[in-house]
Amino acid sequence: MERRPLRTSRLRVTLGRLLSPPLQGSGRLLALFVLCFLAAPTALLAAGAASAAHTRTVVVGGDRDYPPYEFIDRSGQPAGYNVDLTRAIAEVMGMKVEFRLGGWAEMRDALQTGRVDVLEGMSYSEERSREVDFSVPHAVVNHAIFGRRDNASVNTLEELKGKTVAVHRGGIMHDYLTRKGVGARLTLTETPADAMRLVASGKIDYAVVAIVPGMYMIRELKLTNLVPVVRNVATQRYCYAVDKGNAELLSRFNEGLAILKKTGQYDAIHNKWLGVVDTAPIDLWTIMKYAAVVVVPLVLLLGGFALWSRTLHRQVALRTADLTREVAERRQVEEELRLNQQQLVQADKMAALGVLVSGVAHEINNPTGIILLEAPILKRFHTDATKILERYYEENGDFTCGGLPYSRMRQEVPKSLAKIQDAGKRIKRIVDDLKDFARQDTTGGNDVIDLNQAAQAAVRLVEPTIRKATRNFSVGYRKGLPRVRGNRQRIEQVLVNLILNACQALPDSERGIELVTWHDAFRNAVVLKLRDEGTGIAPEHLSRLTDPFFTTKQDKGGTGLGLSVSAGIVKEHGGTLEFQSDGSGTTVTLTLPAYLKEENA
Repeated sequence: MERRPLRTSRLRVTLGRLLSPPLQGSGRLLALFVLCFLAAPTALLAAGAASAAHTRTVVVGGDRDYPPYEFIDRSGQPAGYNVDLTRAIAEVMGMKVEFRLGGWAEMRDALQTGRVDVLEGMSYSEERSREVDFSVPHAVVNHAIFGRRDNASVNTLEELKGKTVAVHRGGIMHDYLTRKGVGARLTLTETPADAMRLVASGKIDYAVVAIVPGMYMIRELKLTNLVPVVRNVATQRYCYAVDKGNAELLSRFNEGLAILKKTGQYDAIHNKWLGVVDTAPIDLWTIMKYAAVVVVPLVLLLGGFALWSRTLHRQVALRTADLTREVAERRQVEEELRLNQQQLVQADKMAALGVLVSGVAHEINNPTGIILLEAPILKRFHTDATKILERYYEENGDFTCGGLPYSRMRQEVPKSLAKIQDAGKRIKRIVDDLKDFARQDTTGGNDVIDLNQAAQAAVRLVEPTIRKATRNFSVGYRKGLPRVRGNRQRIEQVLVNLILNACQALPDSERGIELVTWHDAFRNAVVLKLRDEGTGIAPEHLSRLTDPFFTTKQDKGGTGLGLSVSAGIVKEHGGTLEFQSDGSGTTVTLTLPAYLKEENA
């Protein structure tokens, strides 16, 4: 656990008392010297505590029996691809690490309870991402179905229905098969090796194990009656995992992994452990059988060689396919890393833009203030001067004023002054909205918000974009709408993003956008619905709209972060964000729970 710097508030209080007016002259100087002498060790201890927190040993957890990724070797030491990769990251990042390998289910619990700081090998899934934070993937794991050579042939996970299947307890395929509900009768084992042994002994029909560990166990445990029946039934990203919210530790592993990739150390470690997976060795009985062919006629000998050659070609083809797939997977991981770096650069640009907008808004406030201050004075002056000008007009007839006849100017000047004042007020309102939108969040999400006001502020912020996108924009704000509890700035961020997306979806300015709000009394919720008459969303994309970095507008500069961030904000507020598209437009429904005053009583 990190230790916080020692507090010095008690010393400040004592110093204030000793330096108060009753103590004067040399007494005050003596008190100041004593307190400085006492405060110095405290400051040194605080600095030492902060340094110790940064250099403390990071406890790394892993599976004790998952070769070649991580395992306890014959000398009782941690070994494998994950272990070597972690040691290399620790070396380049200047970290101290301690390995603790045990049962996988035990290690997952250890991460949640804080007994380990990071798991060095965990497959990514959406369900798991709610419990832990994942690094960028450092490998891709393909899972296979293993069976005995005399087993009935299967081709998919669905064909395991009714069969007995062994799977590693707490592993990703345990989660996957349970979620999919394929109908197999699952037997949970403590290690993947136990699952393979149960199949080899005939007690279980099949085992679902990662292809690389499975082939490794067949070779090391001499389970020669087992073969991979299906070589790839699921592909998973393999990452480091930390407890939810431990962003500092996760960033150190991400940075270390990026350094290893640039220096070539990652490729060396990957090739050492995962570069080549040997297929099952040739049976000794087969070799003896072929040796006996020397006593048979020459034609049988040639036939035997032809059969052997064909088998060899098939094995080479399978291995070539495996290597091709591994190369493609590695390129996919590298491409994901490149895209992640681009997204980080874009995020930095947006943060800088927010600071710039806030500064520009502040500068615009100064001339706007002068306009709002002087316009009422000019209006009062014109009202007073009109009496004199009217009398002159009655006595002398029409005359030129400001290049135009007075009879016309007497009507135009009041309108112009009113327009100037209204324009100044509008500028001030837009500037205030921009400053509120760019201001850093410090409220903690405990405001009581009027959703109608938040929607109106969002519309004002993007009004130029709306005018450019459509001539048919309509709003309907339900009066007496209940309030909601949350952070107004973040809710406005969601609404701005939704409106901008609707504008970008319109192919021409004749298509419209409609925004309405109402109260759902049955669910006691406040609802905002935004409907556009745009091009719509393809059915296969609807379920992925809120995935991080997923975008259908990459050629137009889309980052894939807007809807993902918006969905996260809505979820934090206890609400929902739903999308519907029928090919002639898209409807987005934002639902937030209504705030009840009695809840706060």
